[in-house]
Amino acid sequence: MMTVEDWARIRHLHQAEGLSQRRIAEELGLARETVARAIRSECPPRYKPRPPVTGSAWLAVEPAVLVLLARHPRMPATVIAERVGWSGSVTWFRENVARLRPRYLPVDPADRLAHAPGEQVQCDLWFPPVSVPVGAGQEASLPVLVMAASNSRFLAAMMLPSRTTGDLLAGMWHLLSSHLGAVPRTLLWDNEAGIGRGGHLAQGVANFCGTLATRLVQARPYDPETKGIVERANQYLETSFLPGRDFTSPADFNAQLGAWLPRANARTVRALAARPVDLVAADRAAMLPLPPLAPQVGAQWVSRLGRDYYVRAGTNDYSVDPAVIGRLVEVTLDLERIVVTCEGQVVADHIRSWARAVTITDPAHVATARILRQRFQATGPLTGTEDDLVRDLSDYDTAFGVTGLDGQVA
Repeated sequence: MMTVEDWARIRHLHQAEGLSQRRIAEELGLARETVARAIRSECPPRYKPRPPVTGSAWLAVEPAVLVLLARHPRMPATVIAERVGWSGSVTWFRENVARLRPRYLPVDPADRLAHAPGEQVQCDLWFPPVSVPVGAGQEASLPVLVMAASNSRFLAAMMLPSRTTGDLLAGMWHLLSSHLGAVPRTLLWDNEAGIGRGGHLAQGVANFCGTLATRLVQARPYDPETKGIVERANQYLETSFLPGRDFTSPADFNAQLGAWLPRANARTVRALAARPVDLVAADRAAMLPLPPLAPQVGAQWVSRLGRDYYVRAGTNDYSVDPAVIGRLVEVTLDLERIVVTCEGQVVADHIRSWARAVTITDPAHVATARILRQRFQATGPLTGTEDDLVRDLSDYDTAFGVTGLDGQVA
């Protein structure tokens, strides 16, 4: 069968280069009649679709096929063929099922969305299929927070130690303040547990949005097109940033990612026919300014320090100055450090560990605990006899102003 490419090549060789039909047939390896037919035809050859099977074999199974499609419109054609006992051509059967299937499939049109400058930033978690060393001989697959401006497609991202609310808020604030330098009017998320579910925001999210004067919207379930921009950004990161890279730590991952992002934002986005780095200025101009005071991010809680003078954050234990054993301490955890205070005084300051189930100890805390333990052990038992522990009852009468039998106040 002569293809459109053959037809176009034949006509070019005959009309533009003046070759004879015989020469064209020899050069292209085609029959002379095929060459002659192409020269005579003013229109390219058209593929004639195969007509649907109308023979008795298909007519015999068509009612059963319609019943199955009505109940299960997405059932594969091969499964339908097995159910109805089809023994003929599988290709013909697929073609006829494909012709009938649209009658029963629900229509799900996808609207084309337009985003004004500064209106929206889409947020999502990308889980790169790599394990990164996190210390203590451990490796972990950690989430990457991805934020994409819907208008300019400007991209920002960073790896986080967890997907808890405190870390998500801290990551969003870091990317907004250091990459975008402004606050969009809407932050779009899916139903991430650390952000909120069932129409209720997680604790701390409303305060974060209030400080930034922005609004957080969660996409409806089963509606992936709503945040398709950041979904495509995730795919772009996985296919263009990740291949061929090795990482020695989460800090190394973020350093390589930070060095690559300017190149990503300088690429031409086909849908926009422009570069994000050239369009982000309009986004920033339409966004809200950063708040004068940074929002409260990370995690904070109050705990009473036990005798072992450690506080737990996530799955890890961090030592605290044992001098405040038994007192309430305030723990603050961010992406980089964990700080413990007691009545305004710092009693512990550690680099946060991204490993799991590890114990981080400050040698100074161990030394202080040794001194306090020696003092406690040097304190002997109470001295004196049993009689020294017995007081005269008149002492209590005097103390409480009780009148004695003689009518006098003791």
